[in-house]
Amino acid sequence: MSNSKDFFSIKALEDGVNVIGLTRGTDTKFHHSEKLDKGEVMIAQFTEHTSAVKIRGKATILTSNGEVESESRK
Repeated sequence: MSNSKDFFSIKALEDGVNVIGLTRGTDTKFHHSEKLDKGEVMIAQFTEHTSAVKIRGKATILTSNGEVESESRK
């Protein structure tokens, strides 16, 4: 069962930021992707299906562990 600590937010700092969900299990696979434009915010949660998230592009990521900024793809 999930709690509020499983949520995280991603704010795109440039157009075209990719957010890619990765599956749990013995074979990690891509299972979902979103593209965010500058200023868009996505709020997501880790689930029984999602064990990791990959972010491509410049974005601010806020989690229960703190804040981190990813670098631009360019």
